[in-house]
Amino acid sequence: MSMSVKEAMETRRSIRKYAQEPIPREDIEEMLRLASLAPSAWNIQPWRFIVVMDPEKKRELHLAANRHPQVKSAPVVIILTSDMEDAIAHIEECIHPDMPEEGKQWLKETIPKVFGAQSAEQRGQWGVAQSNIVLGYLLIAIRSLGYDSSPMYGYNPERIRQLFDLPSHVQIPAIIAIGKRAEEGHSHHRHPLHRIVRYV
Repeated sequence: MSMSVKEAMETRRSIRKYAQEPIPREDIEEMLRLASLAPSAWNIQPWRFIVVMDPEKKRELHLAANRHPQVKSAPVVIILTSDMEDAIAHIEECIHPDMPEEGKQWLKETIPKVFGAQSAEQRGQWGVAQSNIVLGYLLIAIRSLGYDSSPMYGYNPERIRQLFDLPSHVQIPAIIAIGKRAEEGHSHHRHPLHRIVRYV
């Protein structure tokens, strides 16, 4: 099953109860492939994904995620992380192969210089802002393939780092429960455009 972007956006809900059906790995990889098409400044792509399917790991994650019920209910939970240190250390991977050599060289020199002047915390926050773009793409990709999701922000990041052996600099912008809905969820309740839009 697949749907248009418009339909995916209009039918997406935050779901907390899921059908106990496994998600084929090819569907998970397609979700992540689509999400990873998201733009990022300088094409740095600091986002990394941990796909949690093992029942014991999910049980431990449930505890680290303030016992959110959707972590236990969903067949798959994705931990969205951001690793700017890894991204900068492998900056060549981000540079488009068709770019002229002088452009490639400029990026190789400029990106480490710009981020080298920042603290690890500042780099981490920049990476989180970029990774929030991929989060939006991921939620729509999930729905477009006929699945449902619930992004979560209430969790213990240090406990998750320990659980999945992540370095201290790695940021965790969100965790996302994924599966087929076993409830309808709430309908959209959003501000009207005149409340949030200003034309000048």
